Amino acid sequence: MNSITASARSAIHAPTSARSRLRMPATRTWLAAGQWLVTLLLCAFLIVPVVMSIMAGLTVNYFKGLSSGLTLRWLVEVWAQYHGSVWLSLEVAAATLLITLLTGVPAGYVLARSKTRLSRIVEECLVLPIALPGLASALALLVVYGGFTRFRMSAAFIVVGHVVFTLPFMVRAVAAICASSDLRTLEEGAASLGANFFQRFVTIVLPNARPGIVAGALAVLTLSIGEFNLTWMLHTPDTKTLPVGLADTYASLRIEIGSAYTILFFIMTMPLLVAMQWLGVDATGQRGAAKKRGGVAATKSASMPASTPSPESITTP
Repeated sequence: MNSITASARSAIHAPTSARSRLRMPATRTWLAAGQWLVTLLLCAFLIVPVVMSIMAGLTVNYFKGLSSGLTLRWLVEVWAQYHGSVWLSLEVAAATLLITLLTGVPAGYVLARSKTRLSRIVEECLVLPIALPGLASALALLVVYGGFTRFRMSAAFIVVGHVVFTLPFMVRAVAAICASSDLRTLEEGAASLGANFFQRFVTIVLPNARPGIVAGALAVLTLSIGEFNLTWMLHTPDTKTLPVGLADTYASLRIEIGSAYTILFFIMTMPLLVAMQWLGVDATGQRGAAKKRGGVAATKSASMPASTPSPESITTP
Protein backbone atom coordinates (compact mmCIF):
# COMPACT_ATOMS: atom_id res chain seq x y z
CA MET A 1 0.00 0.00 0.00
CA ASN A 2 2.82 2.36 0.89
CA SER A 3 4.55 1.68 -2.40
CA ILE A 4 1.35 2.49 -4.30
CA THR A 5 0.97 5.78 -2.41
CA ALA A 6 4.60 6.76 -3.03
CA SER A 7 4.33 6.04 -6.74
CA ALA A 8 1.13 8.10 -6.92
CA ARG A 9 2.82 11.05 -5.22
CA SER A 10 5.81 10.87 -7.56
CA ALA A 11 3.46 10.79 -10.52
CA ILE A 12 1.68 13.90 -9.25
CA HIS A 13 4.89 15.87 -8.62
CA ALA A 14 6.66 14.74 -11.80
CA PRO A 15 4.98 17.26 -14.16
CA THR A 16 5.67 20.11 -11.71
CA SER A 17 9.37 19.32 -11.45
CA ALA A 18 9.57 18.92 -15.22
CA ARG A 19 7.96 22.32 -15.76
CA SER A 20 10.38 23.94 -13.29
CA ARG A 21 13.33 22.39 -15.10
CA LEU A 22 12.01 23.82 -18.36
CA ARG A 23 11.54 27.30 -16.87
CA MET A 24 15.08 27.72 -15.49
CA PRO A 25 16.95 27.70 -18.81
CA ALA A 26 14.51 30.30 -20.17
CA THR A 27 15.22 32.57 -17.18
CA ARG A 28 18.96 32.18 -17.63
CA THR A 29 18.61 32.92 -21.32
CA TRP A 30 16.73 36.15 -20.65
CA LEU A 31 19.30 37.23 -18.06
CA ALA A 32 22.17 36.51 -20.46
CA ALA A 33 20.39 38.41 -23.25
CA GLY A 34 19.88 41.37 -20.90
CA GLN A 35 23.54 41.38 -19.91
CA TRP A 36 24.65 41.29 -23.54
CA LEU A 37 22.23 44.12 -24.39
CA VAL A 38 23.55 46.35 -21.59
CA THR A 39 27.15 45.58 -22.57
CA LEU A 40 26.53 46.39 -26.23
CA LEU A 41 24.73 49.62 -25.36
CA LEU A 42 27.63 50.72 -23.15
CA CYS A 43 30.12 49.86 -25.90
CA ALA A 44 28.06 51.83 -28.42
CA PHE A 45 27.86 54.76 -26.00
CA LEU A 46 31.68 54.84 -25.82
CA ILE A 47 32.59 53.92 -29.39
CA VAL A 48 30.06 55.91 -31.42
CA PRO A 49 31.54 59.33 -30.47
CA VAL A 50 35.00 58.13 -31.48
CA VAL A 51 33.69 56.89 -34.84
CA MET A 52 31.84 60.16 -35.44
CA SER A 53 34.98 62.16 -34.63
CA ILE A 54 37.00 60.08 -37.08
CA MET A 55 34.38 60.56 -39.78
CA ALA A 56 34.43 64.32 -39.14
CA GLY A 57 38.15 64.32 -39.92
CA LEU A 58 37.56 62.56 -43.22
CA THR A 59 34.64 64.63 -44.55
CA VAL A 60 34.96 67.75 -46.68
CA ASN A 61 32.49 69.67 -44.51
CA TYR A 62 31.48 68.41 -41.08
CA PHE A 63 28.18 70.29 -41.02
CA LYS A 64 27.06 68.75 -44.32
CA GLY A 65 28.17 65.27 -43.27
CA LEU A 66 29.06 62.46 -45.66
CA SER A 67 27.06 64.10 -48.44
CA SER A 68 29.92 66.60 -48.84
CA GLY A 69 32.31 63.75 -49.71
CA LEU A 70 35.40 62.18 -48.18
CA THR A 71 38.89 63.64 -48.24
CA LEU A 72 42.37 63.25 -46.78
CA ARG A 73 43.01 66.98 -47.00
CA TRP A 74 42.69 67.59 -43.27
CA LEU A 75 45.06 64.76 -42.38
CA VAL A 76 47.67 66.16 -44.77
CA GLU A 77 47.24 69.63 -43.29
CA VAL A 78 47.57 68.36 -39.73
CA TRP A 79 50.72 66.42 -40.58
CA ALA A 80 52.24 69.47 -42.30
CA GLN A 81 51.59 71.69 -39.28
CA TYR A 82 52.12 69.29 -36.38
CA HIS A 83 54.53 66.58 -37.50
CA GLY A 84 57.09 68.06 -35.12
CA SER A 85 54.73 67.38 -32.21
CA VAL A 86 54.34 63.79 -33.37
CA TRP A 87 58.07 63.13 -33.35
CA LEU A 88 58.52 64.98 -30.05
CA SER A 89 55.80 62.85 -28.43
CA LEU A 90 57.50 59.68 -29.65
CA GLU A 91 60.89 60.87 -28.38
CA VAL A 92 59.47 61.80 -24.98
CA ALA A 93 57.63 58.46 -24.73
CA ALA A 94 60.78 56.52 -25.67
CA ALA A 95 62.94 58.40 -23.14
CA THR A 96 60.27 57.92 -20.47
CA LEU A 97 60.11 54.20 -21.20
CA LEU A 98 63.89 53.82 -21.00
CA ILE A 99 64.11 55.57 -17.63
CA THR A 100 61.16 53.68 -16.15
CA LEU A 101 62.64 50.37 -17.30
CA LEU A 102 66.01 51.11 -15.73
CA THR A 103 64.48 52.26 -12.44
CA GLY A 104 61.07 50.60 -12.24
CA VAL A 105 62.06 46.98 -12.88
CA PRO A 106 64.65 46.80 -10.06
CA ALA A 107 62.32 48.77 -7.77
CA GLY A 108 59.42 46.40 -8.43
CA TYR A 109 61.63 43.39 -7.80
CA VAL A 110 62.92 44.78 -4.50
CA LEU A 111 59.42 45.72 -3.31
CA ALA A 112 58.15 42.24 -4.14
CA ARG A 113 60.99 40.55 -2.25
CA SER A 114 60.94 42.86 0.77
CA LYS A 115 58.21 42.48 3.41
CA THR A 116 59.33 45.28 5.73
CA ARG A 117 57.28 48.31 6.72
CA LEU A 118 59.82 50.60 5.02
CA SER A 119 59.17 48.95 1.65
CA ARG A 120 55.43 49.54 2.05
CA ILE A 121 56.10 53.22 2.81
CA VAL A 122 58.30 53.51 -0.29
CA GLU A 123 55.59 51.84 -2.37
CA GLU A 124 52.98 54.32 -1.14
CA CYS A 125 55.31 57.22 -1.98
CA LEU A 126 55.75 55.87 -5.50
CA VAL A 127 51.99 55.62 -6.01
CA LEU A 128 51.39 59.14 -4.65
CA PRO A 129 51.71 60.89 -8.09
CA ILE A 130 48.74 58.84 -9.33
CA ALA A 131 46.57 60.05 -6.46
CA LEU A 132 47.47 63.69 -7.07
CA PRO A 133 46.07 65.65 -10.04
CA GLY A 134 48.52 66.07 -12.89
CA LEU A 135 48.36 69.84 -12.51
CA ALA A 136 49.49 69.57 -8.89
CA SER A 137 52.46 67.39 -9.82
CA ALA A 138 53.40 69.77 -12.63
CA LEU A 139 53.16 72.76 -10.30
CA ALA A 140 55.46 71.02 -7.80
CA LEU A 141 58.04 70.41 -10.53
CA LEU A 142 57.80 74.05 -11.64
CA VAL A 143 58.29 75.30 -8.09
CA VAL A 144 61.37 73.13 -7.51
CA TYR A 145 63.05 73.09 -10.94
CA GLY A 146 61.50 76.06 -12.75
CA GLY A 147 64.46 78.27 -11.90
CA PHE A 148 66.81 76.23 -14.09
CA THR A 149 66.03 78.01 -17.36
CA ARG A 150 67.74 75.69 -19.83
CA PHE A 151 66.28 72.63 -18.16
CA ARG A 152 62.85 74.27 -17.94
CA MET A 153 62.79 75.09 -21.67
CA SER A 154 63.94 71.65 -22.84
CA ALA A 155 61.97 68.49 -23.57
CA ALA A 156 63.84 66.81 -20.70
CA PHE A 157 61.60 68.73 -18.30
CA ILE A 158 58.54 67.03 -19.80
CA VAL A 159 60.31 63.65 -19.65
CA VAL A 160 60.87 64.13 -15.91
CA GLY A 161 57.18 64.87 -15.43
CA HIS A 162 56.17 61.80 -17.44
CA VAL A 163 58.56 59.59 -15.46
CA VAL A 164 57.06 60.79 -12.19
CA PHE A 165 53.57 60.02 -13.50
CA THR A 166 54.23 56.65 -15.21
CA LEU A 167 56.83 55.07 -12.91
CA PRO A 168 54.19 53.65 -10.50
CA PHE A 169 52.58 51.68 -13.34
CA MET A 170 55.88 49.98 -14.17
CA VAL A 171 56.74 49.30 -10.53
CA ARG A 172 53.33 47.85 -9.67
CA ALA A 173 53.22 45.64 -12.78
CA VAL A 174 56.67 44.17 -12.11
CA ALA A 175 56.03 43.81 -8.37
CA ALA A 176 52.76 41.95 -9.03
CA ILE A 177 54.34 39.33 -11.29
CA CYS A 178 57.41 38.94 -9.07
CA ALA A 179 55.21 38.39 -6.02
CA SER A 180 53.06 35.79 -7.79
CA SER A 181 55.98 33.62 -8.89
CA ASP A 182 58.26 31.73 -6.51
CA LEU A 183 61.43 33.64 -7.40
CA ARG A 184 63.01 33.19 -4.01
CA THR A 185 63.17 29.39 -4.39
CA LEU A 186 64.56 29.65 -7.93
CA GLU A 187 67.20 32.15 -6.86
CA GLU A 188 68.25 30.05 -3.89
CA GLY A 189 68.66 27.07 -6.20
CA ALA A 190 70.77 29.12 -8.61
CA ALA A 191 72.84 30.52 -5.74
CA SER A 192 73.53 27.00 -4.49
CA LEU A 193 74.96 26.25 -7.93
CA GLY A 194 77.33 29.22 -7.71
CA ALA A 195 75.43 31.95 -9.61
CA ASN A 196 76.06 35.49 -8.39
CA PHE A 197 73.34 38.16 -8.01
CA PHE A 198 73.77 39.59 -11.53
CA GLN A 199 73.54 36.15 -13.10
CA ARG A 200 70.44 35.32 -11.06
CA PHE A 201 68.80 38.62 -11.96
CA VAL A 202 69.44 38.24 -15.69
CA THR A 203 68.71 34.52 -16.08
CA ILE A 204 65.90 34.04 -13.53
CA VAL A 205 64.26 37.31 -12.47
CA LEU A 206 63.98 39.04 -15.84
CA PRO A 207 62.58 36.01 -17.77
CA ASN A 208 60.00 35.34 -15.06
CA ALA A 209 59.08 39.03 -14.79
CA ARG A 210 58.67 39.45 -18.57
CA PRO A 211 54.82 39.64 -18.53
CA GLY A 212 54.91 42.40 -15.93
CA ILE A 213 57.66 44.26 -17.79
CA VAL A 214 55.73 44.12 -21.07
CA ALA A 215 52.51 45.24 -19.38
CA GLY A 216 54.30 48.11 -17.64
CA ALA A 217 56.11 49.16 -20.83
CA LEU A 218 52.91 49.32 -22.87
CA ALA A 219 51.16 51.24 -20.09
CA VAL A 220 54.05 53.72 -19.89
CA LEU A 221 54.04 54.31 -23.66
CA THR A 222 50.29 54.84 -23.94
CA LEU A 223 50.14 57.08 -20.88
CA SER A 224 53.13 59.15 -21.98
CA ILE A 225 51.77 59.69 -25.49
CA GLY A 226 48.32 60.65 -24.20
CA GLU A 227 49.20 62.65 -21.06
CA PHE A 228 47.74 66.17 -21.28
CA ASN A 229 47.22 67.80 -17.85
CA LEU A 230 50.82 67.53 -16.68
CA THR A 231 52.27 68.24 -20.13
CA TRP A 232 50.10 71.31 -20.62
CA MET A 233 51.65 72.90 -17.52
CA LEU A 234 55.22 71.92 -18.40
CA HIS A 235 55.35 72.55 -22.14
CA THR A 236 56.71 75.58 -23.97
CA PRO A 237 56.00 76.73 -27.56
CA ASP A 238 59.01 74.66 -28.66
CA THR A 239 58.05 71.54 -26.67
CA LYS A 240 54.44 70.99 -27.72
CA THR A 241 53.41 67.32 -27.67
CA LEU A 242 50.47 65.60 -29.34
CA PRO A 243 47.79 66.12 -26.65
CA VAL A 244 48.65 69.82 -26.31
CA GLY A 245 48.50 70.25 -30.08
CA LEU A 246 45.16 68.44 -30.13
CA ALA A 247 43.74 70.90 -27.59
CA ASP A 248 45.04 73.82 -29.67
CA THR A 249 43.41 72.52 -32.85
CA TYR A 250 40.02 72.09 -31.18
CA ALA A 251 40.25 75.56 -29.61
CA SER A 252 41.47 77.65 -32.54
CA LEU A 253 40.97 75.76 -35.84
CA ARG A 254 38.18 74.04 -37.76
CA ILE A 255 36.58 71.00 -36.22
CA GLU A 256 37.64 68.95 -39.25
CA ILE A 257 41.31 69.66 -38.44
CA GLY A 258 40.79 68.79 -34.79
CA SER A 259 39.11 65.52 -35.78
CA ALA A 260 41.91 64.74 -38.23
CA TYR A 261 44.34 65.31 -35.36
CA THR A 262 42.29 62.78 -33.38
CA ILE A 263 42.76 60.27 -36.21
CA LEU A 264 46.51 60.81 -36.07
CA PHE A 265 46.46 60.31 -32.30
CA PHE A 266 44.33 57.19 -32.76
CA ILE A 267 46.78 55.74 -35.30
CA MET A 268 49.63 56.16 -32.81
CA THR A 269 47.95 54.65 -29.75
CA MET A 270 45.88 51.80 -31.18
CA PRO A 271 48.89 49.63 -32.19
CA LEU A 272 50.06 49.70 -28.56
CA LEU A 273 46.67 48.54 -27.29
CA VAL A 274 46.49 45.83 -29.94
CA ALA A 275 50.02 44.73 -29.04
CA MET A 276 48.98 44.32 -25.41
CA GLN A 277 46.17 41.97 -26.46
CA TRP A 278 48.27 40.16 -29.06
CA LEU A 279 51.11 39.52 -26.63
CA GLY A 280 48.61 38.14 -24.13
CA VAL A 281 49.98 40.28 -21.32
CA ASP A 282 49.07 38.73 -17.95
CA ALA A 283 50.64 40.89 -15.27
CA THR A 284 48.74 39.20 -12.44
CA GLY A 285 49.69 35.67 -13.48
CA GLN A 286 46.11 34.40 -13.24
CA ARG A 287 46.07 32.85 -16.71
CA GLY A 288 49.44 31.26 -16.12
CA ALA A 289 48.19 29.79 -12.85
CA ALA A 290 45.07 28.47 -14.58
CA LYS A 291 47.18 26.83 -17.29
CA LYS A 292 49.44 25.35 -14.63
CA ARG A 293 46.43 23.88 -12.79
CA GLY A 294 45.10 22.50 -16.05
CA GLY A 295 48.48 20.94 -16.82
CA VAL A 296 48.68 19.35 -13.38
CA ALA A 297 45.17 17.91 -13.77
CA ALA A 298 46.04 16.53 -17.21
CA THR A 299 49.23 14.98 -15.84
CA LYS A 300 47.33 13.31 -13.01
CA SER A 301 44.70 11.92 -15.35
CA ALA A 302 47.36 10.64 -17.73
CA SER A 303 49.25 8.96 -14.87
CA MET A 304 46.20 6.98 -13.68
CA PRO A 305 46.47 3.24 -14.45
CA ALA A 306 44.43 2.13 -17.42
CA SER A 307 42.95 -0.77 -15.43
CA THR A 308 41.47 1.56 -12.79
CA PRO A 309 37.74 1.69 -13.40
CA SER A 310 36.02 5.08 -13.48
CA PRO A 311 33.26 5.80 -10.96
CA GLU A 312 30.67 5.86 -13.76
CA SER A 313 31.61 2.34 -14.88
CA ILE A 314 31.05 0.84 -11.43
CA THR A 315 27.55 -0.59 -11.18
CA THR A 316 25.88 -2.24 -8.28
CA PRO A 317 23.91 -5.41 -8.75
